[in-house]
Amino acid sequence: MLNITLGTAGHIDHGKTALIKALTGCETDRLKEEKERGMSIDLGYAPCTIADLEVGIVDVPGHENFIKTMVAGASGIDGVILVVAADDGVMPQTREHLDIISLLGVRHGLVALTKIDRVDAGRRREAAAQLTAYLQGTFLEGKPILPVSNITGEGFDAFLESLGDMVRLIPPKRIDGVFRMPLDRAFSAKGFGTIAAGIPSVGSAAEGDEVVLLPQGMKSRIRRIEVYGQPSKLVQAGQCAAVNLGHLEAGAIDRGDVLTVPGYFSPEELFLCRLRLLPDKKIRLKNASEVKFHTGTSEVSSTAYLLEQGEMQGGEENFVQFRLKRPVVAAPGDTFIVRTSSPARTIGGGTIIEAIERRLKRNRPEVMEDVRSRAESVGDDSRFVEYAVRAAREQAAAESELARRTKIAPVKLRDVLAKLIDRGRIISVGANSFLHADILAEAEERLAARLDDYHREAAESPGMTAEQLRREFPWPKAVFDAVVAKSKDGGRIVERTGRLALASHQPTFKDQDAPLLEKIEEVYRSNLFKPPGADEAAKQAGAPPEKIDRLLGILCEHQRLTMVEKGMYFHRDAIERAKQLVVAHIGEKGRLESVDFKYMLDTTRKYALPLLDHFDRVGLLRRVGNTRFLKQ
Repeated sequence: MLNITLGTAGHIDHGKTALIKALTGCETDRLKEEKERGMSIDLGYAPCTIADLEVGIVDVPGHENFIKTMVAGASGIDGVILVVAADDGVMPQTREHLDIISLLGVRHGLVALTKIDRVDAGRRREAAAQLTAYLQGTFLEGKPILPVSNITGEGFDAFLESLGDMVRLIPPKRIDGVFRMPLDRAFSAKGFGTIAAGIPSVGSAAEGDEVVLLPQGMKSRIRRIEVYGQPSKLVQAGQCAAVNLGHLEAGAIDRGDVLTVPGYFSPEELFLCRLRLLPDKKIRLKNASEVKFHTGTSEVSSTAYLLEQGEMQGGEENFVQFRLKRPVVAAPGDTFIVRTSSPARTIGGGTIIEAIERRLKRNRPEVMEDVRSRAESVGDDSRFVEYAVRAAREQAAAESELARRTKIAPVKLRDVLAKLIDRGRIISVGANSFLHADILAEAEERLAARLDDYHREAAESPGMTAEQLRREFPWPKAVFDAVVAKSKDGGRIVERTGRLALASHQPTFKDQDAPLLEKIEEVYRSNLFKPPGADEAAKQAGAPPEKIDRLLGILCEHQRLTMVEKGMYFHRDAIERAKQLVVAHIGEKGRLESVDFKYMLDTTRKYALPLLDHFDRVGLLRRVGNTRFLKQ
């Protein structure tokens, strides 16, 4: 059993349904109206064994009034059987169906030239020649044109052989993605409840799995699965399937709804797409035109906003934003079809790039650069994940958000992320968050530029504290830490005396400041545990009072002084000596009473208590009432 689905295409009354019945023994016209009128009006499904391989077949209606139904069925197929009656030849829906199949990206197919029992040998040759000419330039050019009769069975052996050759060339759909099943119909079955049918476009699901119906947002669980009409424990992308859902009413489900895994998809109304118009000189699409937008099994009225020009002509390709009248569920890389209402005709189709939150502004170079980058990445997991990480900029991209945006399942996503890390394209920051290497390099430049400015403004300073520097940039802490770490590893910045600086920076003092700084430091070194206030220090050092705060700040930056509370400074020798005394005392006694500390330093409570509080703040001591213990 292959997870491949074939589909028919062609004009009404050219024998599509009869061909499937001859192939499978199944009557795909299940509705009473279809049987009475002898005309397919809805989608029909059948299992088909070809060269010992079982695949699914979707039969689509050929009447022009049911094109939207045909598109819904064709959206899930991997290969096509274009059916053309020998007596009629190429007809309007032959052309439109082939246009739709081509726009949907189907690249495998063959042609069944049916009703050969109604024509002579000359007409057969004429019809085949007409088809050969018509198919030039299409993906069916050079593919087999196989005469068959659904009545007599003539030509079926050759037809089945070619069909088998085609099936063997079709790659099965991916089943490692996030399960998503556009629904064709739903009904109630006695003894089972609600049954929903369709062809999953990606991934797989098993009995018991939790699913969500969108856009309704209703959760359910899969009770039972049938694939090609047979019970199965698993349904995979590309298989015609019906699933029995618990806690859902069939009347709440419409064609176009989607069954998927919770947490990945949400209904959206605005999509950025790449649109290609059919090569017809009569086709024109103006900006803000109203069109029908088909994707998956849904059909929605929408407005097309062109991004690069005011009008598109037949054969042109452009980036377009479609605003839908109601939300649908779609993923990057999904195909779509665009049709006009008056006249009712298919004019183009293409690929969905991504759902977007708001309309992009036209004719802005940076917007178009991003759009092109986005478009080029969709369809390649590694490139799309890298794009999504880059697009997060300095905020970094969380793994959970990447999974939601790219629609890649966790196991596969982690593998992609690991490979991008190995290639140096992204780096891991924080817990399960990632930053693009180019963004990191840009951030390093900005960080270095800010430090360079600071060094010019305050040449005497050894640098900026990490907290000062972080306030300059709106980065999450994990990103800031990663930028600093990378800059340190590269030798571009260094950390000295608890401050960050360019490696090339050497503090330089103004000529008149250097001797004053030495004198002020000596004042505090000479008065370790009874330090003077700022004014007294200025007086003793002979420094201008208006400069003393700046000079004291410089000495603190160089860690020669420490301000333990506002206006009170201790020399670093005092801090170190007091620390040694505290550790030794608690090591011997097990504790330190606050009242004892002033005697140990031969000072007063005015100086002793602020110094103890400082040791509490820096994590040396733990206070309980008036008693201190070593924190570590």
